[in-house]
Amino acid sequence: MPGTSVRSPLGKRFRSVAGQVFVLQVAIVVLLAAGALLALVLQSRHDIDREARNRSVAVAETFAHQLGLQPALKTSDPSTILQPLAEQTRKAAGVDFIVVMDTNGIRYSHPQPDRIGKRFVGTIEPSLQGKVHTESVEGPLGKEIQAVVPVKGPDGEVVALVSAGLTVENVSGALDRQLPVILLAIATGLALATVGTWLISRRLRRQTHGLGTQEMTRMYEHHDAVLHAVREGVVITDGDGQLVLANDEAKRLLGLPENAEGRPIGDVPGLERRMADLLLSGREATDEVIGSGDRLLVVNQRPTRPRGRPEGAVVTIRDSTEMQILTTRAETARRRLKLLYDAGGDIGTTLDVVRTAEELAAVAVPRFADFVTVDLADQVIDGDEPAPGADMRRTAISGIRSDHPLYPVGRLIDFLPSTPQARGYGTGRAELVPDLSKAPGWQAQDPPRARAILDYGIHSLIAAPLMARGVVLGVVNFWRSQKHEPFDEDELSLAEELVARAAVSMDNARRYTREHALAVTLQRSLLPRALPEQSAMDVAHFYLPAQSGVGGDWFDVIPLPGSRVALVVGDVVGHGLHAAATMGRLRTAVHNFSSLDLPPDEILARLDDLVQRIDHDHNGDSEDADGGVLGATCLYAVYDPVSQRCTMARAGHLPPLLVAPDGTTQIVELPAGPPLGLGGMPFETAELELAEGSQLVLYTDGLVEERTRDIGEGLELLRAALSHPDRDPHDSCRAVLDMMLPARPTDDVALLIARTRTLGPDRVAQWDVPFEPSAVGAMRSLAAKKLDEWDLTELGFATELILSELITNALRHGSEPVRVRLLRDHNLTCEVWDGSSTAPHLRYAATTDEGGRGLFLVAQLSEHWGTRYTPEGKVIWAELPLPGTPGGGEAVLTAFLDVDPL
Repeated sequence: MPGTSVRSPLGKRFRSVAGQVFVLQVAIVVLLAAGALLALVLQSRHDIDREARNRSVAVAETFAHQLGLQPALKTSDPSTILQPLAEQTRKAAGVDFIVVMDTNGIRYSHPQPDRIGKRFVGTIEPSLQGKVHTESVEGPLGKEIQAVVPVKGPDGEVVALVSAGLTVENVSGALDRQLPVILLAIATGLALATVGTWLISRRLRRQTHGLGTQEMTRMYEHHDAVLHAVREGVVITDGDGQLVLANDEAKRLLGLPENAEGRPIGDVPGLERRMADLLLSGREATDEVIGSGDRLLVVNQRPTRPRGRPEGAVVTIRDSTEMQILTTRAETARRRLKLLYDAGGDIGTTLDVVRTAEELAAVAVPRFADFVTVDLADQVIDGDEPAPGADMRRTAISGIRSDHPLYPVGRLIDFLPSTPQARGYGTGRAELVPDLSKAPGWQAQDPPRARAILDYGIHSLIAAPLMARGVVLGVVNFWRSQKHEPFDEDELSLAEELVARAAVSMDNARRYTREHALAVTLQRSLLPRALPEQSAMDVAHFYLPAQSGVGGDWFDVIPLPGSRVALVVGDVVGHGLHAAATMGRLRTAVHNFSSLDLPPDEILARLDDLVQRIDHDHNGDSEDADGGVLGATCLYAVYDPVSQRCTMARAGHLPPLLVAPDGTTQIVELPAGPPLGLGGMPFETAELELAEGSQLVLYTDGLVEERTRDIGEGLELLRAALSHPDRDPHDSCRAVLDMMLPARPTDDVALLIARTRTLGPDRVAQWDVPFEPSAVGAMRSLAAKKLDEWDLTELGFATELILSELITNALRHGSEPVRVRLLRDHNLTCEVWDGSSTAPHLRYAATTDEGGRGLFLVAQLSEHWGTRYTPEGKVIWAELPLPGTPGGGEAVLTAFLDVDPL
């Protein structure tokens, strides 16, 4: 009703008669309880104060009449006797102080000994006149209640005074201890009174329903207005089968007269028999459909139980005639929307073309079609864009049965121009074939198969092209067999919408397939195809790109001069072509820097500078904002089979694992170093001495880390898989992969396992060279003898000439100490050590020059030569191929003799 206010239930309750009575009675009880509490507290305070004064007087008088008091007063030092006596009596009497004083108020005793000898705080004049005096003063112990009693001699004269008392704090404590009891009693009385008041108010509220006169009138008016305004029929019956109430809508729907209320239900004119039986039964009914004339009514009935037993029923009635048609249409639209919604979530869950086609076929069966086939242009499956008129390959089939006569998966189909598939593929528009038996163009494709399809019961077809970004990728065929009705135009629109949504996912999968294939091809072309020949280590390796995208992991085994070998493992952050290309650049840089024979920490420092330059170059190029290196890690290790020492450094990479010959597996304690590209911090090396047969394991984080486990757990699994030193590196590699390789790795996996070998004394010869020119000839003789022992006499001439030139240069341009070492491995290595770091330079001497041809001769006679630096100086080395190998033996001398005359 207009102007009616809406009140909260709580406010309405207290505005009722029952609520007002309840509030008034509770207020009176609370006031009475508060008054009683105040009176009890005041009375308790008075009683406790009086008790304190009486106790103080009693204790003081008792002590004043004590037998030993007056003899103690006559001694030279009364405090010596009276102080212990007063304290003993005070504690026994339960007072706070007993003070004995002379007639001038000077204390002989006090609980605080420093107060003895000082004047008493209080009034002593009445007591000097022989009276007992009580008072409240601010004394040494705080606020005090004390009594002063005279001590009289035999002649009745006052010879001393005794004061006893308690502090106000102790007196108040007694009141505080009584207060909970008082409060409990008050609360109990208040609770009992409130409960009684509540019981009376509840009975009154039940009788008035918590309403006042005006509110009851207003509520009736509201109910009557709502009852006749709603567009739903309402009927109320009583327990005797009479019609108590029927609103205007109920009278309209049931055809009741205006005077129907108050009549027995069976006597109401115009009421359908089935409706009358339902009203008389009083049973529950939920959405029961009853015909009434030309209307279809939905009836709900619930019995009323105001006093716990059935006393009638309430019935609601609504007209569902028009809703029945709308419901059918809405249900069809709902199913179609549900199909499109499910397609959005079920299609394109992976970036795989074939899997996406299978998901598209599965989502439409059986809700839209009985069979669905997906035919894609052959190039699409490989990730390429299709050419016009390309043949299509059947990629997916889904159906209600598996014995269908449709083309099988994998079949390459060349659709004729007369078929709806070819027309849809050429025009990009969906084709509807209501009756396949009347479609000669479709039957011309394969008449025997067309007859088998019709005999199978398939009678209608929709061929919808998969189009994305203006390019048709294939055709989706929807076949109907069970429903007799053919596909219609509404279903054609639904098929177009469904295929259009799937086409985006299909195109994304196609483009990803193309990029992934390009990245894999690029990455495999950049990774080593075969490991180089070397004798320092037995090496096994494994590499697997991530399923979700190629990354930037790489590994390398690089032979170094002196039979040494370098092991490298690295990881570029990210996936795709950019990560693979960056990996190739870094791997090439590592090879180049390794040719300089630098220590591992310097190799990483140069890589760090390179990555910083790459980032700087791309940051300055606004057209290639994504070209920089997001991050890279690297581990570089060099193993020398002669000294059996391994030097390594890492830049943010996971540390390697070392498996000793006895099976002990440990993580190498190696300084971490920052990832490549950060700059500003040096890299540190660690040097290990490896026993022969030790295994060094290098890996990337894709092996030990995945969603189901962290790095720590992965490292423990790796250690467990490697704890079998009797296996060779290839077997160890397989064991690690069997235990740890994820089914679908989300990151690249690179693994490198190397078992160390040694170059024994029988293949190494080393001599210290005296720092004098005459030592050159002696070194040539020693080298020739060693070559004879090794059956390498054919290399004698070239070796002696190389050693002669290198030793002469060390003696002339270097410094002590000078050493010579020969290594027999896959080739013969000649090394000359000296203590100078002066770099040698190869130059071409003029015809008139007397010198400058030494290194030129070394370069001509050797297969490779170079220089590496050590903390003590440098090493100049030259390698000669062994006899029987390409370029070995006489070929070296022939190459030397072919040099043009100088």
